[in-house]
Amino acid sequence: MNIVTIFLLAVSLAMDCFAVSCTAGLTQPKLSWRNILFFAFCFGFFQAMMPVIGYFLGVSVSQFISRYAPWIAFLILAFIGGKMIFEGVRDNGETMVDMTSLKSVLILSVATSIDALAVGFSFSLMENFPMVLAVVIIGVVSFAASIIGYQLTKHLGKRMKSNIAEIIGGIVLICIGLHILLG
Repeated sequence: MNIVTIFLLAVSLAMDCFAVSCTAGLTQPKLSWRNILFFAFCFGFFQAMMPVIGYFLGVSVSQFISRYAPWIAFLILAFIGGKMIFEGVRDNGETMVDMTSLKSVLILSVATSIDALAVGFSFSLMENFPMVLAVVIIGVVSFAASIIGYQLTKHLGKRMKSNIAEIIGGIVLICIGLHILLG
């Protein structure tokens, strides 16, 4: 696998991070750079580490985990998205997914990186695979995609009513979960 292929793989893995970060920009457009860097780091870290975990788990458990991983990711994202939609419709002024909360960011980081775990299984089947290079590229691309996604949508989020943004964000998370499940 060459560097271009690894980069393209990293971009495809980072799309979930990008979409969740767009949701954060819509629902929480006034986050500090500290918070933005925090969630971007978490997304990049988990996207980079899941292939490593998948690589070391290897083929022995890949069939078992790969069968349920899409369902796990879908259920987590559908639950969070559904709760966002419910809160947006209820419009009590609170934001459900707090991108400053360690718990929220870790749950979203894991949910969006489960597909990277499956990628790690495939890495274990390749001889002389450049794992360190792949991990670095995947992590950096996911980190950058998270910042870009947030920055692209925060201005729209400032103009939009928070409950509408939260409903749209919830729909986006559910769609990401469906894409993981069906894709």
